Amino acid sequence: MARTEQVLVLEPQHELKFRGPFTDVVTATLKLTNPTERNVCFKVKTTAPRRYCVRPNSGIIDAKNSVNVSVMLQPFDYDPNEKSKHKFMVQSMLAPYDMTDMEGVWKEAKPEELMDSKLRCAFEMPLENDKTHESESNKTVSSSTSSVKTELSSLPKSSSASLDDGEGKKIMEECKRLQMEVLRLREENKQIREDDGLRKRKVTSMGAPHSSSSGMATSTMRDEGLGTRVLAFCVLFFVIGVIIGKLAL
Repeated sequence: MARTEQVLVLEPQHELKFRGPFTDVVTATLKLTNPTERNVCFKVKTTAPRRYCVRPNSGIIDAKNSVNVSVMLQPFDYDPNEKSKHKFMVQSMLAPYDMTDMEGVWKEAKPEELMDSKLRCAFEMPLENDKTHESESNKTVSSSTSSVKTELSSLPKSSSASLDDGEGKKIMEECKRLQMEVLRLREENKQIREDDGLRKRKVTSMGAPHSSSSGMATSTMRDEGLGTRVLAFCVLFFVIGVIIGKLAL
């Protein structure tokens, strides 16, 4: 009895092409499409199982769905004069509605229920022109990527540099203003101390009757001098705190 015609649609249909160099694993993709209204079981077999790794090598394809099978050729010494004799077979069957064990289904399947398609393997080495073109393309992409990275990296640096210059000028102006303020406060404090000494001398010459009032005046002037110094230090610490905050940002 003739076998049932394959219901799965294979892409590619007849040949799996593996493009070198073969010093590393080379992968070809086999697409299996199920156009029917039934689920389909499948298996992928090869005549050289030690040379290939197939994932997935079996499974179920739901109705109106497809599966991509990766066929990975292991590294080997390529001989252009040797033709590949490797072949693959995709075996399939309609999945029973009450299926619970896939392995059991394959074992119990009747020959007329099985469908299969065969594919041969072909090995290709890239031409010298292709190698040159790929190398030039890689160089172009690499140079373009590096130039873009350079431009992107230079923009933030210039922006940050200009911001740093602007902040530096502001800080320098703030420092100058702070120095002038400190000098002014020092002069005021010095003048207060001189006035305080002059009042002390006057009080001493005026005698005891005025000792209480002079003491109050002296105390008042000391408080004024102390208050001025405290104010000066507060201003100093405030400005320093503002400068530190700007530098931290």
